[in-house]
Amino acid sequence: MKLRKVTAASATVLALALTATACGSDDGDSGSSGGDDKKITIGIKFDQPGLGQKTPDGYEGFDVDVATYVAKKLGYTEDQIEWKESKSADRETMLQRGDVDFIAATYSITPERSEKVDFAGPYLLAHQDVLLRADDDKIKTPEDLNDAKLCSVTGSTSAQNVKEKLAPKAQLQPYPAYSACLPGLQNGAVDALTTDDSILAGYASQEQFKGKFKLGGFKLTNENYGIGVKKGSDLKDKINKALEEMVADKSWDKAVKDNLGPANYKNEPAPKIGDIKS
Repeated sequence: MKLRKVTAASATVLALALTATACGSDDGDSGSSGGDDKKITIGIKFDQPGLGQKTPDGYEGFDVDVATYVAKKLGYTEDQIEWKESKSADRETMLQRGDVDFIAATYSITPERSEKVDFAGPYLLAHQDVLLRADDDKIKTPEDLNDAKLCSVTGSTSAQNVKEKLAPKAQLQPYPAYSACLPGLQNGAVDALTTDDSILAGYASQEQFKGKFKLGGFKLTNENYGIGVKKGSDLKDKINKALEEMVADKSWDKAVKDNLGPANYKNEPAPKIGDIKS
């Protein structure tokens, strides 16, 4: 009986040890030390078509393809990836707590964020732009937005940026989410939707909206997307190396075309990896 108690206790200790290992370490390194149970936890958006979207069949989008490629270079198969939703307001906290190993979620590199987390990349240069109806011939410059109804999303700085700096007379129309703006744009309730061009291209690429919208091509700002990691993590250099390989073997070009191409997205060339501009 005593032997059985010791064996059960040992099994419990072993199980706890394996669970702790699988959850990742506090130094920001990825996954576990090896074995069949090793995994890597990656933060993405769940609600951005073309970039990071949760679907009935799994996860898809440009950020998902980039993150999957990086994970493979780090030694993880697709079934060893655990995806976690990383909302914009939660990203720094998730990295600091160790909830995820890294985040690829339209994560623009800024001085404020760089004080809290480290960034690998950048892996995409996006620009703030506007999405218009395909047959719109009135809005040809940012100034033309002065006479337009502009979709404004709660918490969005993009629409406010247009109103304060480029088109102060624009009429901001509040909507709960970018996806809610699209029917309004389609039926004429609003004239334009503004956020990063990569995000706009993703929404416009959805099957039900193909051919109905176009990007203005205004390039209102520069948004360098980076992969966020915990401050001081050696994953930064490893991810940079993986991103360099993704660009070199043309997997990066394919990922852009597959996910954002249907909206005729005119992407910038792949940025120089490691050249952080915030």
